[in-house]
Amino acid sequence: QVQLVESGGGSVQAGGSLRLSCSASGYMPSMYCMGWFRQAPGKEREGVAAIDHNGSTGYVNSVKGRFTISRDNAKNTLYLQMNSLTPEDTAMYYCAASSWCRVVAGDPPPLVKYNHWGQGTQVTVSS
Repeated sequence: QVQLVESGGGSVQAGGSLRLSCSASGYMPSMYCMGWFRQAPGKEREGVAAIDHNGSTGYVNSVKGRFTISRDNAKNTLYLQMNSLTPEDTAMYYCAASSWCRVVAGDPPPLVKYNHWGQGTQVTVSS
C-alpha cells in the first residue's frame, strides 16, 4: 500500500551537509507519523527524527540543532536536512511511516510501530 523510496545519500566530509528525500506513495492514515531512522554497523537502529500529521517534530538529542525534518505534502515527499555532519552520523538511513502516531514537540521520536519502511540510503561522513 504505502511505498517509501529514499534518496540523497552519499559521501561527504565532516562539517558538510546532505539532504535526504523520501518519496511516498499510497494511502496514509489521518493520524500518521513519518520518521527517519539510521543504523550503523554493529549498532541498533535508532530513531533520528519524526514528524506527525500536525507537523510537530522531534529529534534524537545527538542531532538537535543540526538536522531538520520537513515535508512537502504537495509532492508527497519527506526530507531530512543534515548539517554539520560528523563521522558518527555515518549510517544507513531509512524512511518509515506509522499508521497512528503523535509527536510531542521537543521530545525524541516516538517509540511506536512503524508499518512501512524504505530500502535505505547510505550516508558516509569522512574526517
